[in-house]
Amino acid sequence: MEVLIAGGGIGGLTLALSLHERGIACRVFEAAERVRPLGVGINTLPHAIRELAALGLLPALDAVAVRTRELRYLNRFGQEIWVEKRGTWAGHEVPQFSIHRGHLHEVLWQAARERLGPEALVTGARLAGFEQDGSGVTARFADGRSAHGEVLVGADGIHSVVRATLHPDDGGIRWNGIQMWRGAVEWPEYEGGDTMIVAGDMREKLVLYPIARGSRPGMMLTNWVVCAQIGDATRPPPRREDWSRLGRLEEVLPHVARFRIPFLDVESLVRATPEFWEYPMCDRDPLPWWTKGRVTLLGDAAHPMYPVGSNGASQAVLDARCLAALLAERPLAEALAAYEAERLPRTAEIVRSNRRGGPERVVDVVSERAPEGFARLEDVIAREELAAIAGGYAAMAGFAAPR
Repeated sequence: MEVLIAGGGIGGLTLALSLHERGIACRVFEAAERVRPLGVGINTLPHAIRELAALGLLPALDAVAVRTRELRYLNRFGQEIWVEKRGTWAGHEVPQFSIHRGHLHEVLWQAARERLGPEALVTGARLAGFEQDGSGVTARFADGRSAHGEVLVGADGIHSVVRATLHPDDGGIRWNGIQMWRGAVEWPEYEGGDTMIVAGDMREKLVLYPIARGSRPGMMLTNWVVCAQIGDATRPPPRREDWSRLGRLEEVLPHVARFRIPFLDVESLVRATPEFWEYPMCDRDPLPWWTKGRVTLLGDAAHPMYPVGSNGASQAVLDARCLAALLAERPLAEALAAYEAERLPRTAEIVRSNRRGGPERVVDVVSERAPEGFARLEDVIAREELAAIAGGYAAMAGFAAPR
């Protein structure tokens, strides 16, 4: 068997490494001409890191990432709402990593290049379409090339060609009206250098976490995200070319001004960032099915979700590990059916939960009840209600701390 993988992102590369581990041949076709460390910070949760550790990647990840110790939810005044330990501090065998997306991608790309050989990673190969019959699948690329294999996996992102071909009547990308500004800059270490912050209210949110050691002692490469509701779900999403534009200070600073974080000057952090980007917060409706014949979907092509609860990259890793194991153990049709049955309902539930705010609903609920802050949190919300929101999401998404 040879598996064709459309897309050389986190999900596609994890699948390639996992197939290689099980002795299954594959090739990865990446649309970009040159692989560069793009993006800003992401979090990868212990259930996904456990899978990457099984691939022998834990030392390489540790070298470029931060082991997240604690997550704090605050209101916009910096008042504490909910705090929980993360990763190994919460009892997991492996960490939660805060990491630059480009660094995670580079670890995966280099491992795939070393293990599969450079000929298995094809760049400049933008998928244009595919045909399949009883003998296999032929993938066609925009430059006229083609490739034949027994299986095609669409790991080609939220704008997936494979998804569009399988589901031509799909409702398309949904924008919830929230604009995100995202950047990373070296900044003095705060709160131990391993703490993640989610702060805000119903109007704006702020996310902060360090993603790498800085160039000098006491400095960390610090990732920040500012989210603001600037429209509603009735508006179409911004054009694709507007998805990763350079951000402008005059647009983000009015939102930043509402936050008061006692241990960090957020405005100075944003002003010090040489370049940052803006993105719309988008997802797609869950699909009724992923697989047709010899073709299936994985990662953002299958289940793009709002960046809430740190689940996008983690779920792509889980998809990849599940699919590779099943392809190694079962006949092709049975393996693809089992993969869809295992992963589609779980990820659809996360997509729907993220639309409701996921674990970040703890700040939404408190801000709704106490928009100007509080004297005593227990007068606003019971600890049991907070635990039900945060803990319920972790259990549903599969990364609840062991008891």
